Amino acid sequence: MATGSRMDPFKNFNFLVEIDGISVAGFTECTGLESETEAIEYREGGEVNIVRKLPGLTKYANIVLKRGVTDNKELYNWRKEIIDGQIERKNGSIVLLDDRREQVARWNFKQGWPCYMAGPELNAIESKIAIEILEICHEGFERD
Repeated sequence: MATGSRMDPFKNFNFLVEIDGISVAGFTECTGLESETEAIEYREGGEVNIVRKLPGLTKYANIVLKRGVTDNKELYNWRKEIIDGQIERKNGSIVLLDDRREQVARWNFKQGWPCYMAGPELNAIESKIAIEILEICHEGFERD
């Protein structure tokens, strides 16, 4: 009996983050590749029991990146520019890799800027990696 080729899903730990002009690697987590389109409900005249739904505004979640703290300050400097009123929007990509470290999917975001940054939670009792958080708001993404 012939069988089709097996298509295993890709693993979620093998990814890269690319941001225009910033080459920072080593992110431990990336979330927020989400979009939602608001449903606008209305009732047509003569239709007593049926609610119609139309698509409204589409909203994109912020991309949240987590990484271990290093002496590289490129992302902090980008955030600091925003705080100082110097808005520099950047395009970027979240790139998913397979086991051979080859690209299998890419989410390209546009017009992003860092809207939130958090330093690590420090605790002298634990020996965990110090993790910082960067949140990027943007004006949409597309999957290649």
